[in-house]
Amino acid sequence: MYNRVALRTLSGYICNSMRKALSFILLIVGLAALLLLGSMGRLSGDAMHAPLPENNRHITIVNHHLVDSAVSLLCQGDVVLRMGTGAYSHLMAQMNRSDKRFSHCGIVMIEDGHPFVYHSIGGEDNPDARLRRDSAAAFFDPGHNTAIAVVKYRLAPAQQQALTAVVGSFYDRQPRFDTKFDLRTDDWLYCTEFVYKAMAAATGDPQFIPVTEVMGHRFVGTDNLYHQSPGHLIWQVRFK
Repeated sequence: MYNRVALRTLSGYICNSMRKALSFILLIVGLAALLLLGSMGRLSGDAMHAPLPENNRHITIVNHHLVDSAVSLLCQGDVVLRMGTGAYSHLMAQMNRSDKRFSHCGIVMIEDGHPFVYHSIGGEDNPDARLRRDSAAAFFDPGHNTAIAVVKYRLAPAQQQALTAVVGSFYDRQPRFDTKFDLRTDDWLYCTEFVYKAMAAATGDPQFIPVTEVMGHRFVGTDNLYHQSPGHLIWQVRFK
């Protein structure tokens, strides 16, 4: 009996170790693919969309109601997430360590009573690859996304004001989308890097949002924005 119990325990430990090793290997392969595609100038962010699926998410009434619900929740300084439909979106989502449901993000600013999303993106929808400003409804467009979410941060009033100024400053500078995923550069930013650096500058805390490190390469995944950080995922939905 003892030997059978010990054997089951050992078997469970080995299986768990193998799962962790496989996850780590997949993460390394995904990161290498992102860096390779970026160095070749082929990776263009979340805007590379695959053809719309047959279920026509973009004309489903319930999806537009879901977008309206998400927009109604938005406040100054919120972070919004989405999962694109293109192959690159899925590749980028695989870089997340703990939650692979989202591939892109942006920061919400309320302007004249309406929420707009500032986000770093490239691709055919944004050919100059500059930091972009879209309405929240456009950012959540069900025709090009399969899932959306809202993340809230508990920022003091002074931090909220600082974040508004920081986002405005970045937008004035118009940094390009960073295909090399290099956290050391500020004139080239990928989507999560923009959020990470804006929050760090607004709060004065460079570790406000955690960074993932793999084989000496530091990067920020969309799950870093709410896992082991002050961000709280308050709303999420998959489109029908």
